[in-house]
Amino acid sequence: MARIGFVGLGNMGLPMAGNLTKAGHEVLGFDIGGAALEAARAAGLALGDDLAHAVREAEVVVTMLPAGPQVRAVHLGEDGILRRAAPGALLIDASTIDVATAREVADAADAAGYAMLDAPVSGGVGGAEAGSLTFMAGGSEDAFARARPVLAAMGKTIVHCGGPGTGQAAKICNNMMLGIQMLSVCEAMVLAENLGLDPAKLFEVASRSSGQCWSLTAYCPVPGPVPASPANRGYRPGFATAMMLKDLRLAQSAAQAAGSPTPLGAQAAQLYGLFAQNGNDGLDFSAIIRMMRGQAG
Repeated sequence: MARIGFVGLGNMGLPMAGNLTKAGHEVLGFDIGGAALEAARAAGLALGDDLAHAVREAEVVVTMLPAGPQVRAVHLGEDGILRRAAPGALLIDASTIDVATAREVADAADAAGYAMLDAPVSGGVGGAEAGSLTFMAGGSEDAFARARPVLAAMGKTIVHCGGPGTGQAAKICNNMMLGIQMLSVCEAMVLAENLGLDPAKLFEVASRSSGQCWSLTAYCPVPGPVPASPANRGYRPGFATAMMLKDLRLAQSAAQAAGSPTPLGAQAAQLYGLFAQNGNDGLDFSAIIRMMRGQAG
């Protein structure tokens, strides 16, 4: 078992840290948000007095932060992890951020003598709570081997994608596919309704034929066919529209930098941007079916 510093105790980070504790690891958490700290205390998680306290004796430091600027600041700042972590600690960043920042921070960590993985996750809050997340890891083979027992306490599928930044690349490519697929399912369901076809019957057909995809069979955007989908609880996330839009925009930024055309990804980003700006950013991303019905701005 390892001594782990866990930085970022929000909706995803807190249950992830809790699962590490349940697995027998010694976890010391930290967050700059008062509400997050209160939730962590209520959950019984041991907390550091500050960032330095949380990481200075840790063998492994896990970060789960909102975006690239926070990851850069927490690692590279004057009082950041690269100045405060124990020598030889393994750094695992589970945030979803841009590929360029992931590689910048990994290079700085390497120069400072730390092994590092970018290891964003898929599975949402439910997966974090259940310990069933998918980790997409980028970094050296040695760092991945060291990290695997830690990641296994939080997830069920752990994939080494390649060198630094490839975990982030896998995450944004996967979620670009997810966003595009959800739009196609929503369009088809609304068309079915307008043609007088019961969406449940379309589900019965498409889920067993060539229209089958995860957005349909596991996350159907109409109530009924998939009882666990957010459509059956008023589109409470799940995976919020704001998070989908963040990932689609990260994919567009990466595509532009790589000179790789993604016309469907660009259209998906535009549609989710329109849906979010009309006050729907806190709804599950599958709620975009409401916009296609003319019900959401």
